[in-house]
Amino acid sequence: MTQSAASLSHVVIHLMKGVLYQDKHIELWNSLLNLQSAIREYTGVIGLDLYIDEAEGFAFLRQCEVAEDDKDNAHLPRLVQRRPLSYFVSLLCVLLRKKYVENDTAGGDSRVILTHQQILDMMLVFLPDRANEIKTKEQIESCIHKMIEFGFLRKLTNDTTYEVQRIIKALIDASWLSNIDNKLREYQEHGQYIAV
Repeated sequence: MTQSAASLSHVVIHLMKGVLYQDKHIELWNSLLNLQSAIREYTGVIGLDLYIDEAEGFAFLRQCEVAEDDKDNAHLPRLVQRRPLSYFVSLLCVLLRKKYVENDTAGGDSRVILTHQQILDMMLVFLPDRANEIKTKEQIESCIHKMIEFGFLRKLTNDTTYEVQRIIKALIDASWLSNIDNKLREYQEHGQYIAV
C-alpha cells in the first residue's frame, strides 16, 4: 500500500467512526485537506458526502441527498441513520446551539464552556414545576450523557464542566436557527403540556 493510499484509508476510517477535529488530529486533518477530492470520490460510491468546515476545524461524513429524479441512487440504503430525539434531548440541542449564537454575537472566547449547574438551570427554565424534582434531574442527566454520546458535548477534566463541541453548528444550521425562538416557545408549551 502506498503512503497516499494508507493516508486515505486512515482518514476515511476515522471519518466512518465519527467527527475529525483539526485540533485533536493534526496529521489526519492535514491528510484530509490534501486528499479531500479522493475522499469525496471514495465515499461518494457508498452514498456519503464529506462535510468540511475549515474555519471551525472539523469534518464528518453525511448521507448524500438524493434528487427525486435520480433513480440510480434512490434505492441506496442509508448508512448514516437518523435518530429521533426525545423532547428533552431536542430541547438541550436547541439550548446548546443558542449558547453558541450568544457567544458568537458577544465576540467572546471561541469555545463555549458550561458547568453542570448552568446546563441544569438552562433546562429547568423550560420544564414545568414537577412534584418529582429528582426524576426531572435524572432526565436532564440522561440528556447530558446523550449529548456526550452524540459528540455535541465533551466532558472536561473537571467532572462538572463541559465544552459544547463546534459540530453542533453544522448539524443545527442557520435555517433551523432562524426559528429558534419559536422552537423554544414550543418546547416551553410542550413542557407544560407533559406535566399535566
